[in-house]
Amino acid sequence: MSSFFHRAEANGQFDPTKKFEILEHNGIEVSNLNVHIGSAHILKNVNVTIPKNKITCIIGPSGCGKSTLLRTFNRIIDTTEGVKIEGDIFLGTRNIVKSHGADLIELRRHIGLVPQRPCPLPMSIFDNIAYGCRIHGISGKEKLNAVVEHYLKSIGLWDEVKERLSSPAARLSGGQQQRLCLARSLAVEPSVLLADESTSALDPISSKKVEQLLVELKQNYTIVMVTHTLQQAQRIADNVIFMYLGEVVEQGPAKEIFNNPQNELTRRYLDGAFS
Repeated sequence: MSSFFHRAEANGQFDPTKKFEILEHNGIEVSNLNVHIGSAHILKNVNVTIPKNKITCIIGPSGCGKSTLLRTFNRIIDTTEGVKIEGDIFLGTRNIVKSHGADLIELRRHIGLVPQRPCPLPMSIFDNIAYGCRIHGISGKEKLNAVVEHYLKSIGLWDEVKERLSSPAARLSGGQQQRLCLARSLAVEPSVLLADESTSALDPISSKKVEQLLVELKQNYTIVMVTHTLQQAQRIADNVIFMYLGEVVEQGPAKEIFNNPQNELTRRYLDGAFS
């Protein structure tokens, strides 16, 4: 992926004080991943491949470990008391499981998260986008103006908010807030986007807009999405991981999983036998 900051500098738009490193990778490789929370064994010997520049949807019944797996990819799971992680998760040459301190902070910049419910920061629309850039050393009005405009345009929100950038983000509608959160994640130029039920709290029109954005964004990002909605996975997934009771039952190209599942448990789930 070509960095916006690198492109902008090449075009003479601005010269940022600190450029963002582009993390080269071919996707995410998970090997023998086990996650315990207290005495509970949540993820059990998970081995999956997340292909680059594709949308991978993680599906399965409630409580099967989908969100835990997603939250392990950027180690936000660390905030859970009593968590223990074993195994390996590679993004490029970096092992996410073995990253700590400053290395983990930098790695998290490469793995953006769009939450289940919109969570704009308690500040203006402009500052929501500029916040992460400032943390990572991008400053100056001209530079930040360019970044904010670029990423609001990239998620189709610019024309809706350009006259009120100084207004509180909390005044936006739910769908607009979710797109703002997506722009905020993109503004620090991640390599991977994680989406945890990111359309479940939205109305159908807003949900469709976010789905369309994710399909467009996969050209530049590797996207991993947890969804309870099979129809959504069928609409946008390139790759599917089906989980049950903390284990990966089946994974592969979406068309193969949906049209010709190899595991009887997968067939039953797709037929609606349990949810």
